[in-house]
Amino acid sequence: MSEKPYYLTTPIYYVNAAPHIGHTYTTIAADVIRRWKRLNGTEAFLTTGTDEHGQKIARAAAAQGKPPQEFTDLIAAEFKATWDSFGLKYDFFQRTTDPVHAKYVGELYFACKKNDYIYSGTYSGCYCFSDELYVTDAKPGDPCPDCGRPLEFITEENQYFKLSAFTGKLIEFHEANPEWCQPEIRRNEVLAFLKQEGGLKDLSISRSTVKWGIPVPDSPGQVFYVWFDALMAYYTAAQENGLWPADLHLIGKEILRFHAIYWPAFLMAAEWPQPKKVFAHGWLLFDNDKMSKSKGNIVRATPIQKVLGADALRYFLLREVPFGGDGSFSFEALVTRYNADLANGLGNLAARTLKLTRQHGVSAGEFNHPAATAVREAYDSFQFHRALMAIWEIITHLDGYLVEKAPWQQAPADASVTLAYALGGLTLICDLAEPVLPESVAKIRAQMHGADLTPVFPRADAKDSIPKMHELEQEELARQKALLAPKEPETANATDTAHISIDDFSKVELRVGLVLSAEPVPKADKLLHLKIDLGEASGPRTILAGIAEHYKPEQLLNRKVVVVANLAPRKMRGIESQGMVVAASLDGGAPVLAGFLEDVPVGARLK
Repeated sequence: MSEKPYYLTTPIYYVNAAPHIGHTYTTIAADVIRRWKRLNGTEAFLTTGTDEHGQKIARAAAAQGKPPQEFTDLIAAEFKATWDSFGLKYDFFQRTTDPVHAKYVGELYFACKKNDYIYSGTYSGCYCFSDELYVTDAKPGDPCPDCGRPLEFITEENQYFKLSAFTGKLIEFHEANPEWCQPEIRRNEVLAFLKQEGGLKDLSISRSTVKWGIPVPDSPGQVFYVWFDALMAYYTAAQENGLWPADLHLIGKEILRFHAIYWPAFLMAAEWPQPKKVFAHGWLLFDNDKMSKSKGNIVRATPIQKVLGADALRYFLLREVPFGGDGSFSFEALVTRYNADLANGLGNLAARTLKLTRQHGVSAGEFNHPAATAVREAYDSFQFHRALMAIWEIITHLDGYLVEKAPWQQAPADASVTLAYALGGLTLICDLAEPVLPESVAKIRAQMHGADLTPVFPRADAKDSIPKMHELEQEELARQKALLAPKEPETANATDTAHISIDDFSKVELRVGLVLSAEPVPKADKLLHLKIDLGEASGPRTILAGIAEHYKPEQLLNRKVVVVANLAPRKMRGIESQGMVVAASLDGGAPVLAGFLEDVPVGARLK
């Protein structure tokens, strides 16, 4: 019997929002692993997909005026389109709304129940619908320990999984298999959690207050808990193709507990094989903070692709951030590394080598370099930044070699030897870099075989490329908002005005602000960069206002304006705007800033 193919997975991404660069980071890493395995003769298959059930999804769909299935169809399509545009090679896209998946979730449930690990019970207490999480020792309105949103009180009949029976088994499993959960810091976190006083508590695996989910086969009115459902997506895709157990679950560290505690416990209870490894990478930080929808600091991948190309982002993420730890992202750092390593590094080496070898009619010669071994070892251990550092050792070596030999000054026979060696080196670089830079390596190889010699990595001017990425980021955000915009009621009239409750209005914090300074935003005809005093101890706020075509900066100085003070920060043109200035919108005319007839103190709240 032949060896089972290598089977790896990304997380099954939650569809409460369209994909951003954090999702792309994980999927790029998985794509690189798949490519590396296949280039080295190992059949490898990758599953990605979308987690589409739960109250959080039902609420997000309701907020858009869409049925849950229509909402999840839209977001799942967004994930597919993003991965396809980036050339990410996945073999299976598993959606948890797939009827085949429901069959396998039911099989897991009955396997656990047969072995006496499931029982009926009642839960009364606090619950976070955002994280699908029960929280003990809390009261309604307390912040969720994971996301900070207010907890809600619920009472419901549930099916419970005897997670408490697996505390010792899981400790024994992790200690006996130290490579199963990586990197080491994550394994230590899991063991520390398991060894807490009191051990694990039993887990509710169904919901009766939630309607959007897979029905529990023998419990009418209940649906499966989202994690009992979602984790099985890995198994569903594999079982349909004879690939279980998975060789690798690639995840972000925020979902480590579900994959390293819940998932192995479910499989132990069912007496099904365990996956072979869980690897939890760190977060991408933007302005030293985790990207999240609620914080409004999300960066999307497609604007970067349109300006610098997909390979630029692939290279930056895997070279800049040691895989497994947290790392920072900024457009400035992206452009700097692109120019230094790709345009001036590999791009220049390829251009010079291919031009000279074409002039001399030279074929690739023999080339060996000790760094190649380090590259292979680094890929095998998912240390992508080390693999790329070793590849760039070879690039540096060849650059120095060409400068030293100066083939443009050598006799033809000597120049041919020099250039054959350099072309052999470039060929090896392409072989080693292909998993990370597939599009660029394909261009270099095409030029080796006679295609026109054009720059593979044109140098980027930060003054143009960074504003362009910011501009495209705003366009992409607007496109996604339009895609998910609530449907207009069929009976709506143009003169109708939707009503909101006083509670809704009270959520909007309107305050009086004093404009301290105003100046144009470079390359943005409509924006003014304002400093506004709201009487806060932290000092004045930076706010961008789209009024530059109608107000001169000097007209705004020392003027009192109305500011929406609790609006989520947004980044435009590289500047974080911390609120919004209120203006009247006149049909066909200029906006008019809200103001006051009486003297109103700075910081006063409008009610």
